[in-house]
This record gives sequence, C-alpha cells and structure tokens, in this order.
Amino acid sequence: MGEMVTYRDNGGTSQGYLAVPATGTTSPAVIVIQEWWGLVPHITSVVDRYAEAGFVALAPDLYRGESADEPDEARRLMMALRMDDAAKDIAGAADYLAGRPEVAGKVGAVGFCAGGSLALWSATLSERIVATAGFYPVLPWEKMSPDWADYAGKSAIIHCAEADGTSSADGVQTARAAIEAAGGTCQTYDYPGTAHAFFNDDRPESFDQPAAASAWARTLELFRAKLG
Repeated sequence: MGEMVTYRDNGGTSQGYLAVPATGTTSPAVIVIQEWWGLVPHITSVVDRYAEAGFVALAPDLYRGESADEPDEARRLMMALRMDDAAKDIAGAADYLAGRPEVAGKVGAVGFCAGGSLALWSATLSERIVATAGFYPVLPWEKMSPDWADYAGKSAIIHCAEADGTSSADGVQTARAAIEAAGGTCQTYDYPGTAHAFFNDDRPESFDQPAAASAWARTLELFRAKLG
C-alpha cells in the first residue's frame, strides 16, 4: 500500500515509509516510530494499518536503511543511534506530513519499545505533534532530556507490559507525572500477563493478540479524538 519517500529534516534529508488512505479525502496524520529492529516489515504493516484506519501515516527510517533480525545486532544499531538525529527525523516527519495535500488536522505519534519513548518525547520536539502513544517505552529519559513543559494542552497514553514492571515502572511514572504537571493528560494501561513487545505479531514469543487488539483500539480512540 505504501511507498518510501524522502523529506527534509533540520539541515538534511531523511527517508520513511508513507501510506495514504484510499478514500481520497484529507485526513489527520500519524508518525509511526520503529522498535530497535529498524524499519522492518512489522513497522511498515503498522503504517498500512493506520492508513486503512483513515490516517496518513509515516515511519521515519531512523537507521538509514539498516535493520536487524537478532537482538545483538538490534542492540548495536540502537546504541549507535544519536538521539539528536532521531529528534530531527521525527520533527521533520511532522513538518513533512503537515505539508502533504492529503493531510488535514493534526499530527500524532506512536512508537514501540525504544520507539515508544521516542514517541512520547516527540510532543516536546514539535508543536505539530499533539497526541502520542508509547508502547512499552524503555529508554531512560536522561538520553533525551525532554522539555516536558511543551506538553501543555497535549495528550499521551502509555501501554505497559507486565514483564516491564507495568505502569509502576520508574520511567513510566516519570513521564506521566511530568506530562500532567505541564498541563497535558496522560493515561496508562496495564496488560496483565504480557511480555515486552506484546504488539509485535512478527515475534510469536512475545505477541499477545487480546492485549494488542485492546491497545490498538485505545490508540485509535485517542488519535480520532485529538487529531480531528
């Protein structure tokens, strides 16, 4: 359904996988942020699902064409990723989407694992991003130093796996408290019995279909309510 596109970021160019609804009408937009595996088929399929649900969706290729199948290689790519560069890619993606003729309304961001933290961070990087969803975010916030004050008037949800410590995990509590203190809203959801990456249906050792379906429905509800 989608295609690779090139867009401008802060002083350079980035690539990403873009999918547009088949309806031909203008739509709000969603940025989909990869797990540590990279821009793999699971992520492009999520982008396609958002387009089918009525959103113009774009997944930035944060690894610049590289991806991983094994945890050791994924860890290497994640450790090599400069957070400032990822921030530019994501903010540039928001500007690019806002300028697309198919886009009307606002921009949201959703991400998974490391991308879940990046998605929550993204609302502090771009005034265009007004709603975020983080699936089992794991990166410590000191790697990003978000200015949570920019969440005023914005909304977030965090989907928490039991294996990660649920919503009581320190990182989740830090984000929720900071977003709410800034004047934003943040709702957390726990999924009992789930492993990390329970949304990834390409990883049968982790995938949990009921939890994934519930998290998907809650995220769509947020984006439909907040993006217009």
